Amino acid sequence: MNIEVIQERCVGCGDCVEVCPYGAIKMVEGLAVIGEGCTLCGACVDPCKFDAILIRGRSLVPAERGHSGVWVFAEQRNGKVNPVSYELLGEGRKLAQAKGCELSAILLGWRIKDKAEELIQRGADRVYLVDSPGLKDFLVEGYTQALVELIREYRPEIVLGGATSLGRSLIPRVATKLRTGLTADCTGLEVDSENGFLLQTRPAFGGNIMATIICPNHRPQMATVRPKVMREAPADQKRDGEVILKEIKSDRLSSPTRLLRAVKEEGETANIAETDIIVSGGRGLGDPSNFALIEELAKTLGGAVGASRAAVDAGWIPYSHQVGQTGKTVCPKLYVACGISGAIQHLVGMQSAKVIVAVNKDPEAPIFKVATYGMVGDLFQVIPALIKRIKKTGQVPPEIEGGE
Repeated sequence: MNIEVIQERCVGCGDCVEVCPYGAIKMVEGLAVIGEGCTLCGACVDPCKFDAILIRGRSLVPAERGHSGVWVFAEQRNGKVNPVSYELLGEGRKLAQAKGCELSAILLGWRIKDKAEELIQRGADRVYLVDSPGLKDFLVEGYTQALVELIREYRPEIVLGGATSLGRSLIPRVATKLRTGLTADCTGLEVDSENGFLLQTRPAFGGNIMATIICPNHRPQMATVRPKVMREAPADQKRDGEVILKEIKSDRLSSPTRLLRAVKEEGETANIAETDIIVSGGRGLGDPSNFALIEELAKTLGGAVGASRAAVDAGWIPYSHQVGQTGKTVCPKLYVACGISGAIQHLVGMQSAKVIVAVNKDPEAPIFKVATYGMVGDLFQVIPALIKRIKKTGQVPPEIEGGE
């Protein structure tokens, strides 16, 4: 058997006896003893305040126990659903169709019942909703417990979350409690047609290769996905779905921490991932002072300034402008890359842009492979000419604007 009670930690409180749904735990001489009726469901692990129960070598939700469904964790802050949730629903729909199963969303928070309908309109067949005062603020312990309990009860096969600051804090904790695998920062998801495994693709070894990872032995298969890499699922006002309201006892959502206050990030670079137009500069600028040219073009277009990792590492521009694997992932309507060769680390962060315009003097630069429009030439001639054209006509060239 792969479960044991660590006697040195057990204090004989009996909490595990009360929560065991199979009556497999008994108290013998003041210590918990797990009998043959145990199914390794894991219901006794979290309630043990002394970490005295341990399951070795297996998922707390074993793969062979019949799992079905694709779940998307619908991240929200202050009642507003994060757009990455809609991106995950779009990708989750493809996975659900490939698996022949339902797509569900998990919505946690307080006074957010109205948001469940939005998720259904974006493609969810079912929404599991926990609407509790204990989830008003994001405190990772309470959110972890709520999500873990839902997964244990309904046993989905696949669980997806956004690789946001919230998701990176929450989803790994959930995977750890479930003793299952997690692939972080995915840029691609697909179902293997031969065995049904979730193929989880992400950059590896500093972004020099793309690795495809599987989780064959444990369930659920879990992954976090980079924002702005995938397209949002379109809203369909006519879609119908089911909302399942779940109640979790308030003491299960308690946290040893409390939120004192939230400080909103300020500054023009804070929301670079949300802007529609980005003009980025790279090592081809040759000198930090030449970023003034990038800033002028961005201002002329009404956009924001981005940069490659090489420019940031050189100290030419602050990290908050960095686009790429170790920076921000963006998906603007227009992305202009100036003097950027197109290393895979950078491409991962911007290749989902609707229109990509590349300016580089090297005709073999990798950036041209993903560019909608490529300009081979000296950026110090091309960019000023483009700025002059836009200022003169008052508009972006129609063949570039929005790709329409």
